[in-house]
Amino acid sequence: MDYQAAVAAVMARGVEWEFDPTLDRITDLLDLLGEPQRSCPVILVAGTNGKSSVARMVDALLTERGLRVGRFTSPHLSELRERVAIDGAPLSPERFAEVYADIEPYLQIVDGKHPVRLSFFETLTAMAYSAFADAPVDVAVVEVGMGGTWDATNVVDPAVAVVTPIGLDHTDYLGDNLQDIALEKAGIIKPGAVAVLAQQPVEAAEVLLRQVAETGARVVREGIEFGVLRRELAFGGQLLDLRGIYAGYDEVFLPLFGEHQAANAAVALAAVEVFASGAPTNAVLDPDEITRGRLTEYAGGSGEGALDPELVRAGFAAVSSPGRLEVVRTSPTVLLDAAHNPSGMAATVAALADSFGFNRLVAVVAVAADKDVAGILEELEPVVSEVVVTANSSARSMPVAELAELAAGVFGAERVRPAARLDDAIDTAVALADEEGEFGGAGVIITGSVVTAGDARVLLRVK
Repeated sequence: MDYQAAVAAVMARGVEWEFDPTLDRITDLLDLLGEPQRSCPVILVAGTNGKSSVARMVDALLTERGLRVGRFTSPHLSELRERVAIDGAPLSPERFAEVYADIEPYLQIVDGKHPVRLSFFETLTAMAYSAFADAPVDVAVVEVGMGGTWDATNVVDPAVAVVTPIGLDHTDYLGDNLQDIALEKAGIIKPGAVAVLAQQPVEAAEVLLRQVAETGARVVREGIEFGVLRRELAFGGQLLDLRGIYAGYDEVFLPLFGEHQAANAAVALAAVEVFASGAPTNAVLDPDEITRGRLTEYAGGSGEGALDPELVRAGFAAVSSPGRLEVVRTSPTVLLDAAHNPSGMAATVAALADSFGFNRLVAVVAVAADKDVAGILEELEPVVSEVVVTANSSARSMPVAELAELAAGVFGAERVRPAARLDDAIDTAVALADEEGEFGGAGVIITGSVVTAGDARVLLRVK
């Protein structure tokens, strides 16, 4: 079997956003495969925004410590094999096909046992855990696909359970309020784990901390036990002073933009410190405790989890997060960003104001029809001069005419330009930005979906 045939076979198993709340099929499959998910410790990452960036940062720090790391993230930008990485590199096309061929007979067995066959995401999850066991890797960093409790990745007892900021997304499947969504994501926090929690809305924090108390897990929280002490802009990114759980780390260069990425770095650092210590960190929480307050000089434990500051600096300096405010061209500056919900777009907009001095910014937007499209556009509107609305390659992409109508209600019709194809939309936006002149400080941001960012990467031939 070659790579394209393997991809076609996986894709034939449905669409990624289908959600069926059961772990029975994936558990049966992994049992037949010899439980590869138990071959190494797992750091499991859930949340609404920032999961892939945090996973990449954790990977970089662990790699710098000399460990062999497997990483499973989703969705992909350009190629399906990007989702499964070992030693920082995606599986080769040949290896991806081999892994699929190895598990394919077992897929058929499990399909025959259940009324619903194994899904697209369940198949990829099994491939990832199998590839990590075969490598073998020392540790796996695994991003949850959707939710947590019933996600196919959640067939492990993670050593570290990371929850990035929670917001409203996938409301048709996870619930239309923060409490319900947080309850799904809290399902990755299990007895014996340490929960590393990014700063959360109070409604979400209450749910997460109750899960911590009920499972007897331990917890460290951004803004209380760890966080960002200082950040300043630097060429190509930002310079950070980070407070870890066991130590402080100053003069850390992060080649990513935005306050949200600084916070992601603090979360990733805490997760690696916890993993390095091999032990729980702080006292058990009362079930009704709500995460409020500010960062202190707290340093739990005896320092056994402190990392070498030079290792931390080298690890973060090597981080990349494709499609997250990624600069792909200059004159004018062209950015790709995968923001696909209002909270994600709010973080992107804040980063644009913080890190870029555009006099004029033109947006290219293609977004999935099942998202809060109006909310996304409303967050983007204050920083954008004009918006070119288009469609991406996904079947979920909102039709251009419908998106143009929504955008006109937010931006005003005079600021909206429709384009039937993404390549035409990019050309239109670049031409509009060029009207500012070479030194006019104009830029283009291509955003609205991971698929949009991935399609643009292909069109712009980004490597």
